[in-house]
Amino acid sequence: MMATFAEARKVWLRIGLLSFGGPAGQIALIHREVIDERKWIDEKEFLHALNFCMLLPGPEAMQLATYIGWKLHGLKGGLTAGLLFVLPGAFTILALSILYATLGKLPLVEGLFWGVKAAVLVIVLEALLRVSKKALKGNLDWAIAAFSFIALFCFGLPFPLVIAVAAALGIFFPHKNQPPTSALTQFPNWQSTVKTILVWLAIWFAPLFLLNVIFGSAHTYPALAVFFSKLAVMTFGGAYAVLSYMGQDVVELHHWLTTAEMMDGLGLAETTPGPLILVGQFVGFTAATKAQGSLWAGFLGSVIFLWMTFVPCFLWIFAGAPYVVHLQNMPRMASALSRITAAVAGVILNLAIWFGLHVLFVNVTRLQGPIPLWWPDPSTFDAAAFAVSIIAGLALLYAKIGIPKTLAIAAILGVIWKFIFPLI
Repeated sequence: MMATFAEARKVWLRIGLLSFGGPAGQIALIHREVIDERKWIDEKEFLHALNFCMLLPGPEAMQLATYIGWKLHGLKGGLTAGLLFVLPGAFTILALSILYATLGKLPLVEGLFWGVKAAVLVIVLEALLRVSKKALKGNLDWAIAAFSFIALFCFGLPFPLVIAVAAALGIFFPHKNQPPTSALTQFPNWQSTVKTILVWLAIWFAPLFLLNVIFGSAHTYPALAVFFSKLAVMTFGGAYAVLSYMGQDVVELHHWLTTAEMMDGLGLAETTPGPLILVGQFVGFTAATKAQGSLWAGFLGSVIFLWMTFVPCFLWIFAGAPYVVHLQNMPRMASALSRITAAVAGVILNLAIWFGLHVLFVNVTRLQGPIPLWWPDPSTFDAAAFAVSIIAGLALLYAKIGIPKTLAIAAILGVIWKFIFPLI
């Protein structure tokens, strides 16, 4: 069923408002809204798009939405999908950053998002099951998924290496019953690609040039712009892969935030809609506010983060998307993309367990040693979070009341447990 632009705009806004839970939960939400409920693209197209976005630096769920928007309605569709995916979370983080700067921690907000996180765990697990059923078609697919999970969760290997191994296996060991591909599409016009790259590079770097001219390179604003531009090309595998780097540089190298402030910012980003990389918006706001002593300065710090982080995402998608349509019709490349899909199942399992551990346990650490596993402190098990997850699971999977109502119920339970119950 073909979507009109007006219909798509409403759905992208809905996804942006409900995109809790990091990349796994967001990918699950996009799958449910675009394929399960509306069938705007088929499963094969969705998985090819997901494979492509997994190869790119930046938040994969936001880029997946941008790609699908481009596929449906061209440039305006991609821009609309990407912006509506990011802006609700950005406005939320901005509001919470202002409250944090003026009032400190807010128990009511903490309770609200604590409940939401418990519900998102169910959405993530549902996504894992759905993707696995579609992606794992043979023994090698299962082996690739297992390799992907073990490499990331147990050993913390670089994400690009995992994807490269999966792609290589796809090229040298294609599926025996590889479905026939359609006739090759016309190879994209390289001149159009170069033009797209130059236009988006200009959009990306023009503000950085102006900030350096106006304030000088040593000023906080240009320093933030350079820092976030570097992150934009380093975040392979999504925000989880870069959080430790960001935290270390922000706290120890630049001294923009304290460790406690960085952890509070991560907590806000984990429990609000939008990409987890939006923790950088809190960093930009707080760093600029502290340096200049003004909330308006913090607002500009937020805008610098958003520009330098998400403009490159549009560059990657609009320059590369036409080639995905072409490559997926080449048998060897289609096989490589298929094996990458199997690896993605392992990636989502890694994210699901990481997210689940941090929802159900207060203290989770990465063990040191030959196998640096994430390991929870059993004494910090959060029985209340587990109970809310069970209730959310029954509401979503058994009663089938839908994601918005499920999240609302979980949020209300979170406020009651974290804010009202201790006062009784």
